[in-house]
Amino acid sequence: MTLEHVAIWTDDLEKLRDYYTQFFGGKPNAKYYNEHKEFASYFLTFESGARLEIMQMPNIPDNLNDRVQAQHKGIIHLAFGVATIAEVNQKADELRAAGYPILSGPRKTGDGYYEFETLDPDNNRLEVTTLYE
Repeated sequence: MTLEHVAIWTDDLEKLRDYYTQFFGGKPNAKYYNEHKEFASYFLTFESGARLEIMQMPNIPDNLNDRVQAQHKGIIHLAFGVATIAEVNQKADELRAAGYPILSGPRKTGDGYYEFETLDPDNNRLEVTTLYE
């Protein structure tokens, strides 16, 4: 079994699409729009086959959880895997240079990974990670 996709509500569909396309290589499909519901979405497909659905619709309430501290129950982060420690460092440098915060790392973790944490334009927490030896 595979995890087919994860979905995120957003107020700025194109900004979030562009972010995941530019920094994580997501390939967007054509925009879907349901006029009756005023619902719009893109599916972004990544190299691994995993997909991210980004969605927009009027009157979706803001998430009241503290996404920066991530100390609440529920989904906390999305993790993107790369092949090497050098790629983790390169992605951290690229995102920092583009003005995105690096919340922690890059660092070795106690469970065998090398990673950093960041936020996307909507303050969704992300990790970029690889195994270290």
